[in-house]
This record gives sequence, structure tokens and C-alpha cells, in this order.
Amino acid sequence: MLGNLRTLFTGTSAASETPGKKVLYITANPSSADNSYSLAVGKEFVDAYHTVNPNDTVYHIDLFQTEIPLLDGEVFGAWGKLKAGTAFDGLSASEQYKVGRLNELVEQFLEADKYIFVNPVWNFSYPPVLKAYIDAFFIAGKTFRYTAEGPIGLLTDKKAFQIQASGSVLSEGGYADFEMSHRHLDAVLKFLGVPSFEAVYVEGMAAQPDKAQDIKANAIVKAREAAARF
Repeated sequence: MLGNLRTLFTGTSAASETPGKKVLYITANPSSADNSYSLAVGKEFVDAYHTVNPNDTVYHIDLFQTEIPLLDGEVFGAWGKLKAGTAFDGLSASEQYKVGRLNELVEQFLEADKYIFVNPVWNFSYPPVLKAYIDAFFIAGKTFRYTAEGPIGLLTDKKAFQIQASGSVLSEGGYADFEMSHRHLDAVLKFLGVPSFEAVYVEGMAAQPDKAQDIKANAIVKAREAAARF
């Protein structure tokens, strides 16, 4: 399933060595690294990570270049039909495509050992393509399950990291209550059982444009240090 993604770095471990980890580098930014603070810092993070973990394989999923069906009436209707006993072949062509694509995305997510999320903040949250992607992997029976004691996350052996850029400082201070991106992703991953989730923030460039390059440079230092631990 992971073969559908663009490979950034391929592990080179020998058969006698411990197999390398699979890492998903998930970007939600339509710009290039030359024009994006989050992608520029993300590239530095991945480069540093690969240096420390040469046997791991990093796959890039660009959410702006990925087909992600939205959860709509047709998807919910198809899921209802399948739950009622309808065979997959009994669904319409459109239903089969949407459900099949969502299944593919959640399986890709499950196959990975680590996740790196890279995104800007738009209007206090992340771009909508990231929400669509979260909806694709937030699936009962796959990434969490219901029990008599309540829902239980199933991703207890995963790790996650986020690199987030914003024009204002949102991780702390007077505008922290407006930040809905990292906080939501943190809630999602905790619900799904992911025990480790850290972040590096690239923030304040619009508020202090004269310090933008220093902010970026400091974030790169933090990202490279964090990549060595991740």
C-alpha cells in the first residue's frame, strides 16, 4: 500500500539487521519549500532524521496532491449498506471508489510506524485537506474500537511529530486559546492511542517580519534536534 506514496528516503538495512521503520511525512501545504516556512523546516527535520536513522524509509504524502474522498451522504450510505450485509460489488461504482479509497488511506496510515505532520495555520486551524485526511484514518475497528468501558485507541505503538507555521504566535501567550490546529491533532492522536506527540512551531513571522528569518533559523535548529530524538 505504501508504494502509492513518493519515497523520500529508502532504508538500506541488511537482512541481518533490524528492519527499518516506515515513516509517513504528511504535508498539508500547497506551496513549495522555497515559499513555505513549515515545509522548509519540515525538510530540515526529515534530512536530520534520515541521517540518524538511515535504515528507515520515509514516504511523502502531499495532501494537496492526494485524492481524499470527503465523508458525505454517499460514503455513509455505502458504509450502511456494507454493515447491513451488502457485498462490496453491490455498491455503485462511485460508492466503491470512495469506500475503496478511504480503505486504502487508512491501511497506508496503519502500515507506518511514525508520522510527521507539516502544516500552516489558516484562520486558527489547519488547511481543510488535513481534516479530510484525519477523517480518512479515524475509523472504528481500524485505529480505535468501542468497548463496554468506552473507546480504546489502537495506535499504541506509533509516534507522531508536527511542524506548524503561523504568522502569529499561537503556541503560547494571549492568542493561545485561538489555536485549533495542534490542539485538535493532539486530541485526535491521544484518542487513537498514540503515546508520543511533539511539535516544533515556526510562528510570529507576520507579527515581526523583520525577525522572520531568525524565527525560521531557530525553528530549524529545534527541528533538527527533535529529529535526532524522534
